[in-house]
Amino acid sequence: MDMFFHAFTIGLILSIMPGPVFFVLLEKSITKGIRSALAIDLGVILSDVVYILLAVLFVEQINTLLSGENKELFDRLGGLIFIVYGIVNLIKKTKIHDGDRELEDVTEKYHLKESADPKKNFGLLIAKGFLLNFANPLVVFYWLSVASVAKRESPNDTNLFLFFYLGFVLLTYFAFDIIKISAAKKIRNLVTEKLLNVINKIIGMLFISFGLFFIFRSFI
Repeated sequence: MDMFFHAFTIGLILSIMPGPVFFVLLEKSITKGIRSALAIDLGVILSDVVYILLAVLFVEQINTLLSGENKELFDRLGGLIFIVYGIVNLIKKTKIHDGDRELEDVTEKYHLKESADPKKNFGLLIAKGFLLNFANPLVVFYWLSVASVAKRESPNDTNLFLFFYLGFVLLTYFAFDIIKISAAKKIRNLVTEKLLNVINKIIGMLFISFGLFFIFRSFI
């Protein structure tokens, strides 16, 4: 039950974390509608799946080098990355992004011009969401920390529990994104740089707390 609570918390944090994707989803929901925002979010989820597969592959490589007595290394690895990620969130200053500008940059960089066919544009929005999220290298470190901790909790050496846990994180993340997209107009009016910096500091402290907890647990 504790692990599901951790997965739920991580998915929630991922959804509310201020960043380009956060603003793109709000802006697109307001200007183009919920369907367009969900298409971008689907692309983001797909890029997360790719990063998750890379993280699991890395964790498995470590696992082959360890004996069962050294599984606590996963706690230390995941905890350390959580702490670094938390420190970054504590010290960085968050500014309000122009969601439309972010998408325009992706469109120009990858030559993703919109079509007159709405069906083709839906696929185009998925591609934009994928590339927007995939271009952020911090995402892979985030999933690496989560995968490391999940591997430590796995009851056996199979990856079934690992993928189930990470899937639950993604499901939570997507569920809160749907709520965020649906309430975009109300949320957008409440977003200020002061609020974003407060959220970042809270998230940073949570990550550091997670990291310290996992590292401390590895020595018990």
